[in-house]
Amino acid sequence: MKPLRTFAVFLFRIWFYVLVAIPIFAMLPLLLISVIKESWYPLYYRMAQFWARFILYGCGFWPQVKRLQDTIDGKSYMYIANHTSITDIMLMLHCVRQPFVFVGKQELARFPLFGFLYRRTCILVDRKDAKSRRAVFESAQKKLKMGYGICIFPEGRVPDDYNLLIDSFKDGAFRLAIEHQLPIVPLVFYDNKKRFSYQFEFASPGRMRAKILPFVDTENITPDGRRQLRDHCYELIKAELKSGTDH
Repeated sequence: MKPLRTFAVFLFRIWFYVLVAIPIFAMLPLLLISVIKESWYPLYYRMAQFWARFILYGCGFWPQVKRLQDTIDGKSYMYIANHTSITDIMLMLHCVRQPFVFVGKQELARFPLFGFLYRRTCILVDRKDAKSRRAVFESAQKKLKMGYGICIFPEGRVPDDYNLLIDSFKDGAFRLAIEHQLPIVPLVFYDNKKRFSYQFEFASPGRMRAKILPFVDTENITPDGRRQLRDHCYELIKAELKSGTDH
């Protein structure tokens, strides 16, 4: 990278994290109140949506969301998407109107302040610990009974290979969806890798296209059909990514 471009990307990334922090500190009293009771989570979720949009628009990211189907109020869903950037979290919050709970890595709970809110509002998983993975199902059941959806990035992590379009999917999201008969809502994020990659040199303002694909029904699917369901959702998202990369 040329020195001037490197410096510009550095400043842009610093600006991103400044925008991450500003709403948290500005709304901190309300955020802390909203996590006291689990039944107050919808208030927290609305503030999280504001936080996400503050970052997206503040960085010059312009979300363009195409909906092929809408959710039904009061119904729980399993939301999945390809995972290429930290901005996937913000764009997911922007796209989904009804409150949902993220299933996320336990390691993120170590960060001061953010970690406290993260622990109080997300379902944490240590993917190296089988006991922790089983506990996810118990926590998810509790959230579903309260009427919330669940969001999992089924790749589990951002692929190390930047040129990889999409990594293989883990089973967890599909096991949960089958067990609780949750319709699966596949979302496709086309531009997040280009807008704000985990690789330093890729960061710039611009459009962020998202598409909500037709929902995948899980009724009458048994646990034995988990892998077939997983592969079907993987192919749906992969095909849409391929078709959208040149547009």
